[in-house]
Amino acid sequence: MRRFRRLRANEQMRRLVRETHIEKSRLIYPLFMEEGENIKTPVDSMPGVYRYSLDRADEILKEVSDSGISGVLLFGIPKQKDDFATGAYADNGITQKAIRYIKQQYPDMLVTADVCLCEYTSHGHCGIVENHKILNDRTLPLLAKMAVSLAKAGADIIAPSDMMDGRVSAIRSALDENGFTDIPIMSYSAKFASVYYSPFRDAAQSAPCFGDRKTYQMDSANGREALREIADDIEEGADIVMVKPALAYLDIISRASDMGIPLAAYNVSGEYAMIKAAAQNGWIDEKKAVLENLTAIRRAGADIIITYHALDAAKWLEESV
Repeated sequence: MRRFRRLRANEQMRRLVRETHIEKSRLIYPLFMEEGENIKTPVDSMPGVYRYSLDRADEILKEVSDSGISGVLLFGIPKQKDDFATGAYADNGITQKAIRYIKQQYPDMLVTADVCLCEYTSHGHCGIVENHKILNDRTLPLLAKMAVSLAKAGADIIAPSDMMDGRVSAIRSALDENGFTDIPIMSYSAKFASVYYSPFRDAAQSAPCFGDRKTYQMDSANGREALREIADDIEEGADIVMVKPALAYLDIISRASDMGIPLAAYNVSGEYAMIKAAAQNGWIDEKKAVLENLTAIRRAGADIIITYHALDAAKWLEESV
């Protein structure tokens, strides 16, 4: 009889043979920056998550800096929105100002800048709209312009999340033409049209005012298509690819991990909110559930995990050392 239990007898033995580990350096914390002053607004559907104005950003940035995680994924929320998302590529926009501040005050913090128009458009969609149709090709120049603006501000990584076809190629060309050949692209390559984004849309104030995003985000039933999307982004010049959401798409993460390129997974707002709600009701042990979920994402093959749990997880990982 094979005695598997021999290697499970105590915590020291289990730790010795443990196959999967979560390192703090693999975690990225999503951060919402809102234009204005003296803002620290709680996101009701995401307990513990806030929108910050720049004058109060140190309250969270200091915690990120001290935590040992890699850095932040930055989302900007402007005061004014319009049909052409002009705030997205304004050199003095909220995201650009936040990047400059972070790189000045916390130069070692890795700043990943999300590239999408939805937070900046009056209609809440990720691209230019005409007659209630999202126009792929007319959106690409604006995404490229936004990426260049964020790179000029000092972003370390450009992360397009819009899911327009051809956007990685357009952004790569624009970055290179403007002298940013060394700035990597982390593409939201397999971004599914998911119900798990709802709390994020509360946080970013980016819910579409008509229809949904199913004409450009992926059908949740399609695994083979996800791999084609990832392969296409790699061919267009992506340096890191992403699967989003994470927990409901561990099979995609596993299959994508064999594609020979760094792989990120986004443990999204709805996944976070479910754990928080269950923990607040006493139905689940938050720490154990979070670490088990992050381990599952890592075990599936993710090299990088973007998660709202990052700061808590960093503390818990430190305690377990």
